[in-house]
Amino acid sequence: MKIMAEATPPHAEASTRAVLDVQGLGKRVALPGSELVILDSIDFTIDAGDTVAIVGASGSGKSTLLSLLAGLDTPSRGEVHLDGQALSNLDEDGRAQVRAEKVGFVFQNFQLLPSLTALENVMLPLELRGERDVERPAREMLASVGLGERLGHYPRQLSGGEQQRVALARSFVTGPSLLFADEPTGNLDTHTGETIIELLFSMNAQRGTTLVLVTHDESLARRCARRLRLDAGRLVADDRQPQ
Repeated sequence: MKIMAEATPPHAEASTRAVLDVQGLGKRVALPGSELVILDSIDFTIDAGDTVAIVGASGSGKSTLLSLLAGLDTPSRGEVHLDGQALSNLDEDGRAQVRAEKVGFVFQNFQLLPSLTALENVMLPLELRGERDVERPAREMLASVGLGERLGHYPRQLSGGEQQRVALARSFVTGPSLLFADEPTGNLDTHTGETIIELLFSMNAQRGTTLVLVTHDESLARRCARRLRLDAGRLVADDRQPQ
């Protein structure tokens, strides 16, 4: 089964609507007698439908930045506007609601619930949103990532690549406008990682989902239209690939 494209061309609004607007973002952690600067004075805007890789050495602040963009953590200073909403104006419940409505996640360690089958893992975010029709879209999404015959399998019965496909299906089943991925190919062999990359960009092309990826994988970073490079907590480069 192919994932159905939206009626509006995926990138039709990409040049006019910002899905993320980051202004003066900083994160500091108090230490005994000192302060650790994790991120400092980060500014950028990401348009709807764009594909962005956040790159940099270990410890440069990539995963912290991703957490702040998703509202999973709060900044020490600055602001993140997600689809026009200032996350600092929302309490934890409000940020959780924004994530449930607009955001999908893919993690290096898959984060599947071991006691649930593949189908149940993909149904879960729909159930948490109070949807009534949960099994049909979950089945269709698993079929779209090539797991239509593995619906009843538990994570322990699936390979790493299959588990990441379940995680992709779970992240896309709610129709998010924005997908955050933290090292989505980090625990996969090269061939399986390439398969996951193809699925990510196929979904971006067909659904217009904005992709923001933290990665050490150069082949994945090259596939993105834009690369934000961090060094010691500062944004030192913002490069757009020639189209």
